[in-house]
Amino acid sequence: MPPVEAGVIDLPDDSESLRAMVHSLLEERDGQRQRAEEQQQRAEEQELRFEELRVEMLRLQLELERFKRWYYGPRADRLQGSGELAQLLLNFAEELDRKPVHPDDVPPHAEPEEELRRVKRRRGRRHLANFENLPVTTRVHELSPEQRACPCCGVERKEIGADESWQVEYLPGRFERIHHVRRKYACAGCESKGTNPRMETAAKPETAIDKGMAGPGLLSYIVTSKFSDYLPLYRLEDIFSRQGFQISRATQSVWCGDVADLVEPLYALMAERMRASHVVATDDTIMPMLSKGKAANARMWVYVGDHTHPYNVFNFTLHRGRDGPKYFLKDYRQVLLADAYGGYNGVVAGNEITRAGCWSHVRRKIIEAEKAAPEIAREVIEMVRALYAVEKQAGGLSMAERLDLRRQQSTPLLAALREKFLSCKERLLPKHPMAEAVNYALGQWEQLNVFCSDGVPIDNNVSEREMKRVVLNRKNSLFVGNPRGGRTAAILASLTSTCRRHGLDPQLYLTQLLINLPAARMNELAAWLPDQWKQLQAARIANLQNPAPNAA
Repeated sequence: MPPVEAGVIDLPDDSESLRAMVHSLLEERDGQRQRAEEQQQRAEEQELRFEELRVEMLRLQLELERFKRWYYGPRADRLQGSGELAQLLLNFAEELDRKPVHPDDVPPHAEPEEELRRVKRRRGRRHLANFENLPVTTRVHELSPEQRACPCCGVERKEIGADESWQVEYLPGRFERIHHVRRKYACAGCESKGTNPRMETAAKPETAIDKGMAGPGLLSYIVTSKFSDYLPLYRLEDIFSRQGFQISRATQSVWCGDVADLVEPLYALMAERMRASHVVATDDTIMPMLSKGKAANARMWVYVGDHTHPYNVFNFTLHRGRDGPKYFLKDYRQVLLADAYGGYNGVVAGNEITRAGCWSHVRRKIIEAEKAAPEIAREVIEMVRALYAVEKQAGGLSMAERLDLRRQQSTPLLAALREKFLSCKERLLPKHPMAEAVNYALGQWEQLNVFCSDGVPIDNNVSEREMKRVVLNRKNSLFVGNPRGGRTAAILASLTSTCRRHGLDPQLYLTQLLINLPAARMNELAAWLPDQWKQLQAARIANLQNPAPNAA
């Protein structure tokens, strides 16, 4: 046979062999194509898996940053990028100021222009004589007769004036025993005749706790320290011990429960008036309660009335179910301002309650996802800031003017925000942290638009601030012992929080309340509401300062 040239394939002559060869080649080609498609599919799956892992890594990084911010960072909701940029610009300006000015950069014969500087003067020491609300004790310091003698001639020197200075002193509170002696009286004549001696004893003063040794001042101090200053009872026990009064924390806890029993009708009246508000802001937080095994996650709720019904009312429940707020709000049928917790859907379902959303929560979600999508976060936060700028502009307006301003300026911003959220949702994976923040906003979009059709606030910060005080108390006291302890905390926190809202001294208010409430009638209860009591006190002080002239 002739030699086969290089690159030439020796093919068989019969058609069957050729057909078999072509068939094997086609099978090999299809196999290679299938393997290539499988490899490409695996590569795409790996890429998708890598993207999912990247999103999961972003989510975990954001969660770590969130925990770091909670423990170590500032509490304000601010973008980290803008803060870093501001710090960079500040560092650049400091470096620029430190550089010397080159002579060629200064124009010839240039004279420095006079620059008006606004010097911020320090206020210096405050003049303590102006603190007229503090009592004054005058202490006169004199020279002894020997020191008054003139060193030159020995004649006693005369007083020619005095130097005055002021000092603020703190005198610790003290305990004292009040010895009540009730005199008894009887008719000696009737007794000598053997008839009814007609004995009578002086009336016993009404007390906040029947047969209790704690006076109203001590009770009010304990309640104020616990629920307004957030001191746990074991610390009060140590404080009292240093002042010579041994009283256990268990006894103090019982006293707090007794005070709550006494003021419960006033608490119920506050809740009733709060439910008459046009808008009620609400929030909740965990309140651990002792139970077998481990502490149970009970809940503390707050309900903040509007400016016409200025009461902050707390409520304690054993769980976070919708039954708690639904039962407490009862026949309320107006606007409920809350976060996106799904339990509120059951509260407003089937009734006339309008649910309003909180833009502060939306802003917080966007800021928490900033590192996952910083450009989107900056754009969205700028639009949310524009909404708050409108609210700042509407601060001193009436209800009708505020609504008109919101419809003119806030409504277009809301439409642009919604378009931005929808475009972000299309571009991001469902589990992307920024997509979760966007879905949080879109899921309650109707509630977030209520403030443009009603005069409600744009956010729920007023109730969140009250919840932070509960968290402070929880951090110090750790838990409540039982449901009665949670109820006591809710009642007494309602009074101290409402006092704070009206700028009242809770200890002064509670002292007066505990002195007078045991003997008060039910129709006099409204006069002891914190806002009403403040008005009466102001009227009394005005009458004392400006007494009415005697009638002619």
